[in-house]
Amino acid sequence: MNPSGMGSSGKVPQNSHTGAKATGGKVGSVTTGATAGLGEDRPKAFDSEGAIGKQFTEDGAIGSIGQNIGGPLHSEGVIGKQFTDKGAIGGTVQDVLGGTKKRSN
Repeated sequence: MNPSGMGSSGKVPQNSHTGAKATGGKVGSVTTGATAGLGEDRPKAFDSEGAIGKQFTEDGAIGSIGQNIGGPLHSEGVIGKQFTDKGAIGGTVQDVLGGTKKRSN
């Protein structure tokens, strides 16, 4: 090594243990697919945002059928509005089975 601290190529030698951190923080602060959602409250399955409940919203697989048919089955129709999260049927499901589940970590 020459006295200037530079290698023979004229560049400062790099060590794999030194250098700028890519994240600028703790390893745990990086969100990956495996760590996404950890420590966050998540909707219960029957909540209007949950895995089952969202299928009954106007954009979901089941709720969109009523939207396409329209008339009384539309989300603003006589029957369809009963199934929204504020309607008589959907609201009861939302109150009883909806909400969020607390995460343990």
